[in-house]
Amino acid sequence: MKIQWYPGHMAKAKRQVTEKLKMIDVVMEIVDARIPMSSRNPMIEEVTENKPRLMLLNKADLADPQITKEWEAYFEKEKVKPLTIDAQHGKGMKQIPAEVQKLAAPLYERWERKGINPRPLRSLIVGIPNVGKSTVINKLAGKKIANIGDKPGVTKKQQWIKMGSTLELLDTPGILWPKFEDEAVGYRLALTGAVKEEIFDFQDAVLFFLTFMAAEYPQLLKSRYNLEEIPDDKVQLFDDIGRRRGCLISGGHVDYDRTAEIIFRDFRQGLFGPVTLEKPIY
Repeated sequence: MKIQWYPGHMAKAKRQVTEKLKMIDVVMEIVDARIPMSSRNPMIEEVTENKPRLMLLNKADLADPQITKEWEAYFEKEKVKPLTIDAQHGKGMKQIPAEVQKLAAPLYERWERKGINPRPLRSLIVGIPNVGKSTVINKLAGKKIANIGDKPGVTKKQQWIKMGSTLELLDTPGILWPKFEDEAVGYRLALTGAVKEEIFDFQDAVLFFLTFMAAEYPQLLKSRYNLEEIPDDKVQLFDDIGRRRGCLISGGHVDYDRTAEIIFRDFRQGLFGPVTLEKPIY
């Protein structure tokens, strides 16, 4: 099953980002540390390619720390400055303004050569839905400015936000690309909350998740559902988990819809422990 979600406001947002880019000094791109590549939008890279960029790997508390280090090394190699953060709990947030200043060093030098008094830096903050943009903005501002929600599509318009006397942020709605060529990307985005739950099948997404967990994090999967072994047959695995969670219908059969939703919610709430759903490919 292919998962697609591209509301009209996202197409409008892309046009607006392109229009505003001339006045932007530094781009801050936020990705989900559990899916750093799948949560990047190729459109964003396309329209911001000539600007210094700070890559914020958010929700790091939910991600596998060892693989996060691999992603940091990957982005460094790609000449993009990474910074691992947990905006919800404030970790790494104090480093953001300093990193933006470093990226803007050539601009400051140019102003100095021309005798221009420095103005506040203008930073564009972009990311797909539900990567935590509003939380990042509110933490940076020290107050609630942007709306926060656990569902995609909360931010619907652009807004300029002042961060003291040295930094101004342009917030934008989350932008997904029109088509996910790789089916796995769609499932990763569904599992982490980047697309609306109404447009995908929980059973399909959870089957992808269980297959991944059985291969990469078998101990976490066994621990969560008190499993002695993980069967190769994923239908049997659904049965085992469903019975342990009491998801039964008449005749003693497993309710797969209910079982899938429980597994899905467990992952979304971080109850498996730190899990990263993809590794860098060099």
